[in-house]
Amino acid sequence: MNLKRIFAILGVILLVCLYVSTLVLALIGSPFSRQCLMAAIYCTMIVPILIYAYSRFLHLRNKKKENT
Repeated sequence: MNLKRIFAILGVILLVCLYVSTLVLALIGSPFSRQCLMAAIYCTMIVPILIYAYSRFLHLRNKKKENT
């Protein structure tokens, strides 16, 4: 399996876990769960951006290797 596919699968698993934890934390009413909910929402936005940036980096790196 190539590296991009492994990272894509890990990213999907991570995002599903984040979505489930966001849902569960939204239903719990404690002050600690509210802080965790904010962290989960933040990660839900940041993780796809990081995955996209890493995939672009790999794409550009492989393109550069082909030109050399």
